[in-house]
Amino acid sequence: MNKFQNLSFISIGEFLDYLPQNELKIVEELRNLVFECIPDAKEKISYNVPFYSRNKRICFIWPSSIPWGKVENNGVKFGFTRGNLLDDYAQYLEKENREYVRSKTFFSVEEIDHKIMKDYLFEALEVDRENSK
Repeated sequence: MNKFQNLSFISIGEFLDYLPQNELKIVEELRNLVFECIPDAKEKISYNVPFYSRNKRICFIWPSSIPWGKVENNGVKFGFTRGNLLDDYAQYLEKENREYVRSKTFFSVEEIDHKIMKDYLFEALEVDRENSK
């Protein structure tokens, strides 16, 4: 645990078991997309949410039921750790007040645009390759 969170998950399974059903469905769909586009992605719990990497961190999934300080969220946020380097051709991602991270918040599985998400995941994978040289 840390001063921003009163939770501490040891495994992905423990994290998934904690989620309410509505968030779990979205998280599972997003995880499937990540592994479909990046089959060899490493999945690791950091800040009590799953981050996905190859050479460096590529993306993360942050359900609103996992708190971070006093920040209140709704839905499930999918973030690209170097989203500032992606071509957001569909103007799909949110910048918020962040320099590097770009994200999209989902409130249902039906809101997930698989084509756009796959495009962005493949591009994020390419950014990871280029930045690891």
